[in-house]
Amino acid sequence: MRARLLLVLLAVVLVAGVVVAVVLTRGDDSSRAMPEPAPAPASAAPLKAFYEQKISWSDCDGDRCGWVKVPVDYEKPDGETLRLRVRWVDATSDSSKVVFVNPGGPGGSAVDFAGQMATSFGDGVRKAYNVVGVDPRGVGLSDPVTCLDDKAMDAYVASDPTPDDPAEVKEFEDATRTLGEGCVKRSGELASHVSTEEAARDMDVVRGVLGQKTFTWFGASYGTQLGATYATLFPQTVGRMVLDGAVDPDESTIESALGQATGFQRAFDAYAASCATKDDCPVGSDPEQATQKLSSLLEAIDRTPLRTGTSRVLTEGNAFYGIAVTLYSEESWPILTQALQAAVKGDGTVLLRLSDIYFDRDASGKYTSNQGQVISAVSCLDADDRPTFAEMEKQVPRFEKVSPLFGRALALGAGGCSLWPVEATNPQPTIDATGSAPIVVVGT
Repeated sequence: MRARLLLVLLAVVLVAGVVVAVVLTRGDDSSRAMPEPAPAPASAAPLKAFYEQKISWSDCDGDRCGWVKVPVDYEKPDGETLRLRVRWVDATSDSSKVVFVNPGGPGGSAVDFAGQMATSFGDGVRKAYNVVGVDPRGVGLSDPVTCLDDKAMDAYVASDPTPDDPAEVKEFEDATRTLGEGCVKRSGELASHVSTEEAARDMDVVRGVLGQKTFTWFGASYGTQLGATYATLFPQTVGRMVLDGAVDPDESTIESALGQATGFQRAFDAYAASCATKDDCPVGSDPEQATQKLSSLLEAIDRTPLRTGTSRVLTEGNAFYGIAVTLYSEESWPILTQALQAAVKGDGTVLLRLSDIYFDRDASGKYTSNQGQVISAVSCLDADDRPTFAEMEKQVPRFEKVSPLFGRALALGAGGCSLWPVEATNPQPTIDATGSAPIVVVGT
């Protein structure tokens, strides 16, 4: 359910619609003058001080990094504030124009993504634009939302995603409730203010602070939702905008989860078809039987978790995420084969490591990002429709029809926001970017 970090190797329309080759050149002119803040919009008079602040830049891995202050609650601009981390990667020219980038999530670090995209955009884009990444509020380095300590996060990830008896259902609901209550306890008021709408308002403040009259954006996966939300709120300032791998922000919670189930099943079916051509395929030589074989393996792991060579065991939850993380790219299929070959022999080491990668857990047991926690906080604050677990249990047959392998887990997961302790006071607005410049939407 965690969105992939897309490393896009092709960008169009940012520069005259020209497709350009990948380059590895980074700007390094640390002496160049940075843009002055643009005047605050007339409609944002109470936010004037935020729009016209100046960033104190410092070096970060050869680029520039700084902080931008924004209100926690835009309805209370004189109230508490938070800091957004901003990374600026110089263009290969003296251009002052900026393209903002976001990798998705919710929870992916745009600060990290800016560095990646600076070596992936074509030379025309790199000459025309400085690449800027802003970690959205509550994400990464931008006053991150925290909900669980590392030990509790281990238990959350390991919990059974497909509860099928009363005890497992209670454990499933308790894990969801504990996550939400932890967010409120550890993050305070911020836990109520990490919606996509508020993040989009932050982006306009940063646009102004960086002296940009228009907002040029490259967003992938959830970054398309954030970009589309910006265009709805601020259509007149939209410049060039590319939404790659677009999600439909107007879908209901159920339809969105159903789409995820369909996508994961298709990805697994493609893997199974490829795997079947090899002699050592752990899901067999008949792709039609692959889903059943893997389902049987997961059921066995649910009954008896696998050893891993450490004090930890591989649970069904860990295995679920370890498999899912490999289905975003064909390049990961050989790793999935290796992991499943070991698992059928009773060794869960590789699948557990893949699950750890999914959640950014390092070998010492520390979670190096909060993506596995903030994704729920953002998603639930965006959702004004919150189906209950009981309602989603009734949807399981529909989900299993499109995804026998992932359907039950994703159906029940869609009921999680019903237990979230914070109301959606700023839910996802209906997307309507009337009046904006043309926006390019790319399907993947």
